Amino acid sequence: MTAQISEIKVGIDFGTGIDPVGRLAIRDQTIYFEYDMKFVQKGMEISPFRLPLRSGVIELPNRPFDGLAGVFSDSLPDGWGRLLFDRMVRSQGFIPEDFSPLDKLAHVGLYGMGALVYEPSNTPEDINERIDLDHLAYQTEEVLKGSSEEVISELLSLNGSSAGARPKALIGVDSSFKNIAFGAQSIEKDFEPWLVKFPNSQDGDDSGAIEFIYAKMAKAAGVFLPEVHLFPSLKGPGFFAIKRFDREKDKRFHMHTVSGLLHSDFRTPSLDYEDLLNLTGQITKDFREVEKIYRLAIFNVLSHNRDDHAKNFSFLMDSSRNWKFAPAYDLTFSSGPGGEQSTMVMGEGKKPSINHLVKLGLDAKISKNKIEEIIEQTKSALNQWEPLAKFYGVSKSNIKLVKSSIVELVNS
Repeated sequence: MTAQISEIKVGIDFGTGIDPVGRLAIRDQTIYFEYDMKFVQKGMEISPFRLPLRSGVIELPNRPFDGLAGVFSDSLPDGWGRLLFDRMVRSQGFIPEDFSPLDKLAHVGLYGMGALVYEPSNTPEDINERIDLDHLAYQTEEVLKGSSEEVISELLSLNGSSAGARPKALIGVDSSFKNIAFGAQSIEKDFEPWLVKFPNSQDGDDSGAIEFIYAKMAKAAGVFLPEVHLFPSLKGPGFFAIKRFDREKDKRFHMHTVSGLLHSDFRTPSLDYEDLLNLTGQITKDFREVEKIYRLAIFNVLSHNRDDHAKNFSFLMDSSRNWKFAPAYDLTFSSGPGGEQSTMVMGEGKKPSINHLVKLGLDAKISKNKIEEIIEQTKSALNQWEPLAKFYGVSKSNIKLVKSSIVELVNS
């Protein structure tokens, strides 16, 4: 492994081949970007607010993404993936600080989340073998403890550029859910691309079951989610998995988080759902998409999912340049900064209530009848928590904690 790539080509691949987008270069620790003129002429905006199409060299801001534009920072793994990369670098006698964001993009290469690709590609090769999830969970546990350097490259090749703090792997799954293979790069015939999560050192063994139940409740509340599955585990109720929504058979979709789109640092929350609703209307030009984010806002607030920061909302663009709000992800019982909602509701973060949610909807021109219908549907869905949690093996203490929090919020 070598560091200090000074220039990298950016392309976009919707599944039909790579089209050049432009090139990134680093000089004296400053990163520059220049669009390919043919791409400018196509009129395809990959990041309309912070990196609009234009000719000439663009000096990228140092903050908040270490010198990258948000659209390229979205390609980099966060949390778990960064830990794996740093461990691998150290195991080879380097220090992580020697590697620039361009080196990390080369590591993502042709197989990141979404449709953007980077060359030269230094992505570790997939290993063509079946996966045992319990063994994989054991390996991630060893890495979190600071050992097992020999499995770092294997876990890195499984991580792709998925974000978030919990250990995860990109896998291929067949229709029986019995056969699991490496899925960060090529997928075997009759397999589909999924993402599976494992507990981190702070989670209990029932974290997968909790997220699975939250997904089921969200679907019952009308929130748009991909297919989900709870894989059995020898240790705890199971591993949560979700079907990837940036892939559809041979198609790839360009994926852009709200954090990257607005250059909003998700670690210092400043976003309001009012901003999100306005942004969704502006970028999708479709009121149905605005309603999707409104449903999600109600679910997040009433279910005590307070880790609803700007990186946990995304948009997808297809090859015809149509933008849609991405399916929901990372829905689970959680606390935000200082125990507050990461994304505020009409300026309220500490104790957003149903009244705040109603005002949010009315300001977005959603009818009062529709608002009441969505709230009642969400309350009904959240009533499923206790029976589902008992059925799927959530601990008694967590059943009680989540139930008391939901009841308090539903009655706010």
